[in-house]
Amino acid sequence: MATPNTAYDIYKQNSVTTASPGELTLMLYNGCLKFLTKAKSAINNKKIEQRNYNIQRSQAIISELMSTLNMDIDISKQMLPLYEYILRRLTEANIKNDATIVEEVEGLVTEFRDTWKEVIKITRQQQYGNQNQI
Repeated sequence: MATPNTAYDIYKQNSVTTASPGELTLMLYNGCLKFLTKAKSAINNKKIEQRNYNIQRSQAIISELMSTLNMDIDISKQMLPLYEYILRRLTEANIKNDATIVEEVEGLVTEFRDTWKEVIKITRQQQYGNQNQI
């Protein structure tokens, strides 16, 4: 791993090392969306290597999200097939050089990310809101 050499690099490193598991998941969703946007741009600009790289980065993030699922929880059992679907669609988008498939995946990941943001918000309100009532 490269050593951070700018204030921004140091900030990014610290934000990851001090993030809660929920915040890390949110960062993964945001990272996936960033790579999907770059993949669409690469498709539109006929940059095959960039398309492939960014789709593979998105797939790596989805695979990481899959590996963190706790299969003892019902929602995880529901998320697993959705993540598997996303991985299949990304493979198809890469093979077919199809930006519309990337947009479909982008929509799903955005929904997951937005839902996750709400979960974090509600959890924080429950944790910190109740402390004020003591």
